Amino acid sequence: MTPLPLKAASALVLSALILTGVQGVSASDHDHEHDHDHTHNDHDHDHDHDHDHDHDHDHDSDIYSGYFDDDQVEDRTLSDWEGDWQSVYPYLQDGTLDEVFAHKADNGDKSAEEYKAYYDTGYQTDVERIVIDGSDVTFFENGQERTGEYQYDGYEILTYQAGNRGVRFIYALEEASDDLPQYIQFSDHSIYPTDAHHFHLYWGDDREALLEEVTNWPTYYPYELSGEEIVEEMIAH
Repeated sequence: MTPLPLKAASALVLSALILTGVQGVSASDHDHEHDHDHTHNDHDHDHDHDHDHDHDHDHDSDIYSGYFDDDQVEDRTLSDWEGDWQSVYPYLQDGTLDEVFAHKADNGDKSAEEYKAYYDTGYQTDVERIVIDGSDVTFFENGQERTGEYQYDGYEILTYQAGNRGVRFIYALEEASDDLPQYIQFSDHSIYPTDAHHFHLYWGDDREALLEEVTNWPTYYPYELSGEEIVEEMIAH
């Protein structure tokens, strides 16, 4: 993901992508949305809003893994991601997340070093903090703050070659600016309104090209969590 300011999308265009399903794309067998071992249940990070829905949450694990029906997807508001968020990339750089990669190696098919390299590409970003308040999104990068007002621009269902799927919830910048991305796209493994406990964010100026980005997914956890607490959450899930 290229740092701000952005004038062109930072997406890496994969030639194998083909539109399928409900405005979906078929990606490589890279199991994006992903090889991340996190869930969103049973956490409370002091979001001051909630949602009352009659979803059958027995299916949450299937949804998290990317298996759901189109009619299960619902529109979401920015309030789902409201709050103060920090990038996990600095914790990868300083070695805090090494314990996570060692845990993955004990249970996966890569070495700890290979997992770290994979996530280094995925988490990489210069936007170290994001604050979402109402329709305002503030990006913190290299000591500078930039705020824009974003409005909902629908969702896209992405279909991956591995057979699982994901949903990007998209917001468009109200007033064009050279210092802010025209589009931001959220992915948090949920497909209907719910408070996020971490999320992956994609940003750029080309809405369609951005959907093809499946290798770089800057990831954000609540700002109040320490690096050790983030490690605990990642390993627990």
